[in-house]
Amino acid sequence: MSTTTRETTIEAVPDLPIIRITREFDAPPERVFDAHVDVEKVKRWLGPRRLTMTVQRWDAETGGGYRYTHTEPDTVDGEHRFFGSFHEVRAPERIVQTFTYEGYPEGVSLETMTLTELPGGRTRLVATSVVDSVEARDAMLASGMEVGVNEGYEQLDELLAAS
Repeated sequence: MSTTTRETTIEAVPDLPIIRITREFDAPPERVFDAHVDVEKVKRWLGPRRLTMTVQRWDAETGGGYRYTHTEPDTVDGEHRFFGSFHEVRAPERIVQTFTYEGYPEGVSLETMTLTELPGGRTRLVATSVVDSVEARDAMLASGMEVGVNEGYEQLDELLAAS
């Protein structure tokens, strides 16, 4: 099974507390959307390869919520916990949710993901995160988030190619 790795664009919107991620996938929107709401699929692709994901709660529906832990192997302080609420889950085109890293609970971001159908059974994903300040945006970008985003989407490519 071969997989094409596509470029992921992560950009800060100038002078605004916004991060925009753009990525294309070789699968139709219905399958990309399903991989974002089906917890068993999410556990297989979300985050860096070195981390293990444990889900405490996953109600991917409008009004639902989530909580999960990413664990780093062989480290003393290797747990990273995240939680949020699903504000809108509209198949197969849009998810609006909050996102909070438990280690920085005052740093809530509002994230909107849209999926657009492209020719050839492909999909363009655009994820926009709004945080409370340009400083918070820059700190998020400096945190190494691009590793998790890039590796996660590579794993999502692999999942989509296998199913």
